[in-house]
Amino acid sequence: MSPDIIAGLLFALAPAALLANLAGVALGIVFGALPGLTATMGLALLIPLTFGIPPVIAFSALLGVYVGAVYAGSITAILVGTPGTAAAAAALLEGPALTKKGEAKKALTMTTVASVLGGIFSCAILILVSPQLAKVALSFGPPEYFALAVFGLSIVAGVSGKSLLKGIIAGLIGLFIATIGMDPIIGTNRFTFGNPNLLNGINVVPALVGLFAISEVLTRIEGKSEQLKSKVSTSSIGLKASELKKNWFNIIRSSAIGTFIGIIPATGSGVASFVAYNEAKRASKDKEQFGKGNIDGIAATESANSAVTGGALVPLLTLGIPGDVITAVMLGALMIQGLTPGPMLFTTNGDVVYGIFAALILANIFTLFLGLGATKIFPKLLRIPEGILMPVIVVLCVLGSYSIANSMFDVLIMLSFGLLGYIMLKADLPLAPLLLSMILAPIAETNFRRAMLLSEQDLTIFLTRPVSLVILSVTFIVIGKIGFNEYKKFRNERTI
Repeated sequence: MSPDIIAGLLFALAPAALLANLAGVALGIVFGALPGLTATMGLALLIPLTFGIPPVIAFSALLGVYVGAVYAGSITAILVGTPGTAAAAAALLEGPALTKKGEAKKALTMTTVASVLGGIFSCAILILVSPQLAKVALSFGPPEYFALAVFGLSIVAGVSGKSLLKGIIAGLIGLFIATIGMDPIIGTNRFTFGNPNLLNGINVVPALVGLFAISEVLTRIEGKSEQLKSKVSTSSIGLKASELKKNWFNIIRSSAIGTFIGIIPATGSGVASFVAYNEAKRASKDKEQFGKGNIDGIAATESANSAVTGGALVPLLTLGIPGDVITAVMLGALMIQGLTPGPMLFTTNGDVVYGIFAALILANIFTLFLGLGATKIFPKLLRIPEGILMPVIVVLCVLGSYSIANSMFDVLIMLSFGLLGYIMLKADLPLAPLLLSMILAPIAETNFRRAMLLSEQDLTIFLTRPVSLVILSVTFIVIGKIGFNEYKKFRNERTI
């Protein structure tokens, strides 16, 4: 066993890291179970609190929130038919029907067990695949990183909801925001308007807090949503060992689907859950029972949902490309810790990387114990009055943003992005493209400029290097497919 692996395990098993991991999982379960309080919001609130503490302890807490929130999003979907997160929408296919049958305890137990198994499966793939992928990525230069960033930007446009135009608009807003600050090559000031606070660009942490937390608070304050009331059956029907044994292959297959989809940038848990559900239904000998409260469907959706967590970290750690919106927030956390994601991370900070791997496995183990032990508490969480919850979130947002650099300017940035996020939500513009553009645009710009310097302004450098050529070719294929689908959609609408 290498010294980096031993050091990483010791970091992750330190009492402070274990406590941070456990607290993160508990917080993540709360944020995932409460509709509107997403994993992204939880991470955005927690990131400022991790500033200045050791990286493995910080990521123990962050990964705990990530794993706990992804798991818990299905709880309210099962109990009351309202998914806590968008990624848990697939749980609506079987969860409410199981609750009506008096099998809510069985559904919640399968959700917990399948989620943990899916998460651990993805951890194993992450540990096995990441070092190899990092070795390949060591040969990457500015042309390859530029091609990857462009690929990520193209995927953002393709998964921006129902309207491609709105996704592109949101992405362009993010691209503009990313240009604020000093030019990365020659140091010219851009859009700073003489304000020295903007010389280093927009601080990503207060921007994240405002964009996802404050905008959600404003939306919830405006809406007069009724408090959810638990209608969980008091039935004590639990999960049988035979039902879990029958689903072992279903869980492995769904975990593999979730991990693979998680590795693909900007896809996410929602896609993985529905794909796994459809595959489970296709392979089932009793297809008629799907949709009527089939525990096999829950096993498929929840194992795939949680397997995305490890898969999404593969491109983040090895290539610096976030796999989804949540790992885009993680990318900001890495930068705050002074870590540069990419192939060199495994060489220069191998102990930290293996500490992160161990923390992810521990987060899944803590999820198992907390999930099984807190089943009776979940419905009560749904009764917290929004009049108490929302002000607490705002206070945490202000304190967290201010604590980054003891700067009121960061608080203003946070509030400004909260207003921007609220306006975008009102205009039905997705927030994810803006965030990912903010993060990917500097990577694309810096590496494009570096490639031009290396090639003496010769654009063919991107075509003469095999890896960048392949990535750019795939990017153009993806863009072409998106354009073709939009054209077909437009023609169908005209013929109706």
